Amino acid sequence: MPEVVRFIEIPAPPSSVWRWLSTQDGLRRWLAPNVEIDLRVGGAYRMRSGDEATWVSGTVLELVPEGRLVLSWLEEGSGWVHPGRLVITLEPIASGTRVGLVHDGFAGIGTPTWARTLEAYERGTDKHQVLQRLADAVATGGV
Repeated sequence: MPEVVRFIEIPAPPSSVWRWLSTQDGLRRWLAPNVEIDLRVGGAYRMRSGDEATWVSGTVLELVPEGRLVLSWLEEGSGWVHPGRLVITLEPIASGTRVGLVHDGFAGIGTPTWARTLEAYERGTDKHQVLQRLADAVATGGV
C-alpha cells in the first residue's frame, strides 16, 4: 500500500506526548493553528493544509489514549472521491516515545493522479516538519 511514513523519538513519556494530540489547543500548537476538531470517534475536523492553500477535512476514526489518533483525510476541492488517512501512533521506548506519522490510502482516493499526490505528500511531510513541531511543543510544554 503506498504510504508516507515518518518517525521521531521524543524524550518524554507517551502521556506527555498524548496531551498534544488529545485537545484542540494542543493540536493547534503543532499540527495546524486553525484546526477545528471534535475529538471523539466520529467527530468532524477541518483545517488548512501545511501550505495554507488547501482545506483538509474528515472525521476522527480512532482515538486510543496514549496510543494512536487516526483521522480520515480529504483535500477539499481536489476531486478526491474517497479520503485517505492520517495515522499518528505513540510507542513507549526506553528514551521516551517513538511517534509515527503515516499518510495512507492514496491509491483509493479515486483520482488518476493519486501517484502525484503521494509524491507531493512525501515532499510536504519533510518540508513542513510536522513531527519536529510536535517534539518542539512537547519540549516547551504548556498544554
